[in-house]
Amino acid sequence: MIIKSLDHLKSISNKIAEKVSNGDYIFLIGEIGVGKTTFTRNFINYLQKKKGVKQTEVLSPTFNLLYEYEIKNLKVMHYDLYRIKTSRELDELGIFNENVRSIKIIEWPELVKTKVKNRLEIYLSYSDRDNERKLSILGHHKWKDYNENKL
Repeated sequence: MIIKSLDHLKSISNKIAEKVSNGDYIFLIGEIGVGKTTFTRNFINYLQKKKGVKQTEVLSPTFNLLYEYEIKNLKVMHYDLYRIKTSRELDELGIFNENVRSIKIIEWPELVKTKVKNRLEIYLSYSDRDNERKLSILGHHKWKDYNENKL
């Protein structure tokens, strides 16, 4: 699927946010600057607006590794694993030791070996046109039938 604009990406993230629930994982895969954090910002701001919570600034957690957002009965944990280089470092974060009462968005999940059930993998890549991106989706368990046609 081709994402034609930032508004189109926002629409996609909003549709996914409508289906998400505690215990879900969203893996964002793609090069630097392709739109992973923009997707996450739109996703979190949409949930905040829907739940009547003040929208906050959503930044990339590249240096902090994790930002958490409490949105009424939802907790969104936004990880950026770009600086994580070994499985040991990943294990020390305890991402998969946490309870399932949260939604976890993980940028740069390439080192993740744990096969979590309710996982939506979103692949973003550059297109031939500067303002467009390519998107593909692979869902597991609850998300297994979710694909680009549902967006």
